[in-house]
Amino acid sequence: MKITMDEVAKRAGVSKTTVSRIINGNFQHVHEDTKEKVLKIINELNYRPNALAKSLKQMKTNVIGIVLSNLQNPFWSSVLQGVEDTCHSNGYNLMICNSNDNSKLEQEHIEGLQMKQVDGIIVNPTMKNKQLFQSIIDREYPIIAINRKIEDVPLDTVVVDNIKGSELAMEHFIELGKSSIAIIVYPPDGISPREERLQGYKSALINHGHTINEKYILIVEEKKGAAKEEIKKALTSKEPPDAIFSTNNMMTLEILEGIKELGMSVPQDVSLIGYDETVWSKHLAPPLTTVNQPSYEMGKLAAEKLINLLNTKQKAEPKVTQLQPNLIIRESC
Repeated sequence: MKITMDEVAKRAGVSKTTVSRIINGNFQHVHEDTKEKVLKIINELNYRPNALAKSLKQMKTNVIGIVLSNLQNPFWSSVLQGVEDTCHSNGYNLMICNSNDNSKLEQEHIEGLQMKQVDGIIVNPTMKNKQLFQSIIDREYPIIAINRKIEDVPLDTVVVDNIKGSELAMEHFIELGKSSIAIIVYPPDGISPREERLQGYKSALINHGHTINEKYILIVEEKKGAAKEEIKKALTSKEPPDAIFSTNNMMTLEILEGIKELGMSVPQDVSLIGYDETVWSKHLAPPLTTVNQPSYEMGKLAAEKLINLLNTKQKAEPKVTQLQPNLIIRESC
């Protein structure tokens, strides 16, 4: 049985006009509860407007959507540049959305992009919408994941080797004779880069004959000031670390602020390595040693893969493409 807009409106107890507004992303005059109810029914009935169904096989808008998790992180500026340059050189426009690591907002953005008939989507997933991504794959809609792997979902994915990145940082510390190395990380919660950076930290210690001391594994809430307070607590404990591995560049700034507030300095009192090279890393005092991710290349490759999906009739098996990081050594150790 073909599902129509009339059926959606009837099930939701609203007018066809309201359903049409929601389908076209016009939420201005629609109550939040009504929007959620209609979107839920659209999803349950797997209803797609005729124009969208046709666009998957016949029509092209030459627009690609990208949904990122945190546009405040400078890492994504470089990724976006790679995506945008590749889109532009291939005749595509880019529509950018920010989920703020909110799974509900992520779903709204993805459904909104589809309703706007973008040709395909690149997403840095929140990890809490597995069912949504599986349904997208089942409908053979072109989508690429970037930076994070979604376990048990067969999706083309472009990531960086986070285990290797952590091992590079740890090996540098160990070569310098550091023995009490702390790692500070946001809650892993199934988010692959965080889990893998923690895994690389542990494997490097074990491989070099060191024991893992749980008190040096600092897991902090992803909220402003949490990393700063945690590092101040660690550095004023009975057995403070002699080195700190920061797994996020926004976190690194808080760590430096905490060290400064204690009247301590890098690297005289404690060594520091940050994850992600940024435009400000070399301008800090002292210049910061960083694990550099090929962020531009990540964006470029993800866009190339998506455009290839759009232009090829033969479907290949989804795979995870893993890029390699490198360590930029400066003066913070």
